[in-house]
Amino acid sequence: MTVSYQAIYDRYAAAGQEHVLKFYDSLSSDEQSSLLQQLDSIDPEHVNHIYKLSVSADADARAAGPGAASVEPPPPGSVNNPYDNPNKAAEWRQQGLDAIQQGKVGIILLAGGQGTRLGSSEPKGCYDIGLPSGKSLFQLQAERIAKLQKLAKGTLPWYIMTSGPTRKATEAFFEKKNYFGLDKQNVVFFNQGVLPALTNDGKIFLDTKASVAVAPDGNGGIYAALRSTSATGQGFSIISDMKKRGVQHLYAYCVDNCLARVGDPVFLGYCISQSAQCGTKVVKKLDPTESVGVVALKDKKWNVIEYSEISKELSEARDPNSNSNDLLFRAANIANHFYDISFLDRIGEESSSMAYHIARKKIAHVDLESGQTVKPEKPNGMKLELFIFDVLPYLDPSTSEHAILEVDRKAEFSPLKNAPGTGSDDPQTSRRDLLALQKKWLVDSGASMDDGTEVELSPLLSYAGEDLEAVKGRKIKQGSHNVESQEQLEQLLA
Repeated sequence: MTVSYQAIYDRYAAAGQEHVLKFYDSLSSDEQSSLLQQLDSIDPEHVNHIYKLSVSADADARAAGPGAASVEPPPPGSVNNPYDNPNKAAEWRQQGLDAIQQGKVGIILLAGGQGTRLGSSEPKGCYDIGLPSGKSLFQLQAERIAKLQKLAKGTLPWYIMTSGPTRKATEAFFEKKNYFGLDKQNVVFFNQGVLPALTNDGKIFLDTKASVAVAPDGNGGIYAALRSTSATGQGFSIISDMKKRGVQHLYAYCVDNCLARVGDPVFLGYCISQSAQCGTKVVKKLDPTESVGVVALKDKKWNVIEYSEISKELSEARDPNSNSNDLLFRAANIANHFYDISFLDRIGEESSSMAYHIARKKIAHVDLESGQTVKPEKPNGMKLELFIFDVLPYLDPSTSEHAILEVDRKAEFSPLKNAPGTGSDDPQTSRRDLLALQKKWLVDSGASMDDGTEVELSPLLSYAGEDLEAVKGRKIKQGSHNVESQEQLEQLLA
């Protein structure tokens, strides 16, 4: 479709952003076409709107100063734990499996990140953390979905949110790996949104004379991306695809957690049993200095309080009602969420009132006077982003709209954030934590193992420690093993 220069100019002039066409006449015809296509995909009035909202909210927060908001831990009884009541957890699990069997559940994967910090040029989901099998994060998660489908006797559509830089490489990786055995029709890719980088007074930066400087709009951009027909590149929105399939409940998680219990039926069943609109998984924060946000009430509304936003006094405070001397603010967010599809519809309507977070950055750009590229030495502008938890204030704390489930960190949370050899949240700790969890499954099932013996269990064999009865009273042979099937497991038993 041909984009009209005049139509674009009129739109941007009305928004006071016509400077983005300053060098149009000096461009080649291909560059002109590319620029107009990019500008047509951006709503300059919307950019102006969220700039004003975000700057105003940022100014109010700065004026109020740290500690101005009232902050309270989640109310008593609002955080549940499946380990406190195994019978209840079994009921939730069955309810979750039933929902999957009925075709009511979809899975959303946030996979827009690149593996740059890991020394990889590929999308982070392609990364191999060093397991005996050499499996990537994507493969581990795909196999969990396959096993869960078998357990539930149902189908789980997998919606994978990529970014501009990772979309083609991610799709190519899935094609090369034959979708890890999943039905290609049930794996749907869509792009995270982007927003222009802005000057401090809200003007759009040019990256080159023929392109606007853009940046991802944060993982909270998922709410707009789900409704966008351009995000899939196939003329339909993810929300419309979900409704067409009969999906009512969503499980969302991040690609960089090798322990992510993808589509966890216990969490699904818990949230469904509460008639929740949104659910959040948390783990217990143990160290006051740990750099994690905590789920709490901020000015009487649900929120995630970042570690930099909470005072030292509050971060170190202990819960007087806890027998374990737990921290008062301990519900650490791990970016695993449940959504009812009606909530996603509602948030789509509310999203225009959401203030974005401002990240002050050094933004390389084309100088409008000289036409030369400028690489600043200090922050000269801003990038705007939403976080996935920015929807929590829209949930009523006096109801069960928001369901919180505290899970075992060792069983469900080992993020991959840092370069190899860092010693924390790196490939080695991810590998260690996954193998330690699977060793626990084997020992809990009655197996014995010598120190130093490693056993990697394919998710196709066991999703969360089930189907390991064969090891009871048996010893695992020494060595480092990759086990893909019951037959291979039997071969390792002495």
